[in-house]
Amino acid sequence: MSTNEFPPGAFARADEGDDADFYAPARLVAHIDDQAITALSQFYGETIAPGSNVLDLMSSWVSHLPDDLELAEVIGHGMNPAELAANPRLTQSFVQDLNRDPALPLEAASCDVALCCVSVQYLQQPMTVFGEVRRVLKQGAPFVVSYSNRCFPTKAVAIWHSLDQRGHASLIHRYMSLAGFSEITAHVLANGMHGDPLVAVVGRA
Repeated sequence: MSTNEFPPGAFARADEGDDADFYAPARLVAHIDDQAITALSQFYGETIAPGSNVLDLMSSWVSHLPDDLELAEVIGHGMNPAELAANPRLTQSFVQDLNRDPALPLEAASCDVALCCVSVQYLQQPMTVFGEVRRVLKQGAPFVVSYSNRCFPTKAVAIWHSLDQRGHASLIHRYMSLAGFSEITAHVLANGMHGDPLVAVVGRA
């Protein structure tokens, strides 16, 4: 999908080096604090039906899914095989650089929900990736994209750096709209007054 409606350089990054090299070291660390993790886990519990097939896009060593939520499949995607291997919730996983190859190796309408936790800011072809997510989701299935105020600054795209928290929600809303999602809503899960802020934008395939 075209990015022509965005300014020139919107998806440029300070570090245009190979992402495989950048993500080669395993980072088994928390990217949001405990209260934000708790809020996200609770939101997942309210959004994801038991027995679902879940796509955890741009995942890591933890998916923040509720421990008591039984799921049929959790398919993890990421850039580091050691991180994915350490994630106890994943039933299968694959490594792929979405900025080079945004086509997901999954069948159409094979997933009940898709998640992308605090990583959307790194996508250089966001509408194409979101379009792929919509393809693999069943009709009406939710795509939950969460974000905070942390990132690897040299790998986040320029347009992300240019916006504030509310602007980030609007940007993700636009990505989803251009990719064909509907019923798009934003949810403030943590307001940031006593820790990390966390917002989830949800669209329906």
